Amino acid sequence: MVEVSARPQPGLVLPTMSLHTTAQSLATLAAEPGHEGGHASLSPFVTGGGALFVLLLLLWITTRFNRDR
Repeated sequence: MVEVSARPQPGLVLPTMSLHTTAQSLATLAAEPGHEGGHASLSPFVTGGGALFVLLLLLWITTRFNRDR
């Protein structure tokens, strides 16, 4: 929970954050219409293939540095 500063002014309501309110606000934000899909030019296959290539490259580099075992 996030604590607020000392002595709030009369009539001023300072919000406090908790896991429940954060999760509730994120769920509400995710449920809003009009934000479906990603960028039109990004293909999921190209993105996944690029990520797979990078991970395999990192694995190869790691195994090259670990030859003594």
